[in-house]
Amino acid sequence: MTGWAATVGADVITVAEVDAREDRLRAGDRAHALPRPGTAEARQLRRWLTQVLVAERIVAASPGTDPAPSAQDLLLDEVGYRELGSVAAATLATPHGRAVYAGVTSEVQVGDDAVADYHHRNPYRFARGDARPGTWRGPSSPPQFDDVLPLIRAHLLAAARRREYRRWLDARCAALVTLAGGYEHPGDPRQPDNTHRH
Repeated sequence: MTGWAATVGADVITVAEVDAREDRLRAGDRAHALPRPGTAEARQLRRWLTQVLVAERIVAASPGTDPAPSAQDLLLDEVGYRELGSVAAATLATPHGRAVYAGVTSEVQVGDDAVADYHHRNPYRFARGDARPGTWRGPSSPPQFDDVLPLIRAHLLAAARRREYRRWLDARCAALVTLAGGYEHPGDPRQPDNTHRH
């Protein structure tokens, strides 16, 4: 098969699709931050784009909840997106991607013991401090457990959902995806551009 970058089951992702995605990036307002074509970094960018296309195909073929939640509903802030990783986070750009995320993570729960243990280890995590000009003064005592219980539970549940989604997406990729030479995962130590340089 010529001109293919990856397969997702019987579905083929062509080199032309990777080209088109790269062209859209290079036509965008952040083109100045992209590596020059033909460099090792540009080849790594193409490998990453292939990973995004693969993940998008897997998500597009998966059922989700209805209606699709918003990013705010999923408690995905900047830190949450970073914890997911750039490929998994890219799949949440569409309502269907968020619906799949909600469906995949709908059974995730956080036990009472985990919430209590988190508060015990991080008693000031959700404390409110009194600010003074030029200084920061924290509270003299940690908040009561019952006062911060909903915040801790939401925090732990959001993190557990992110982990579950990453596990699900990684497992689906491992089961369904074949990558062509030159389109390996950017972190694959067997590909020639994955070298550590200073």
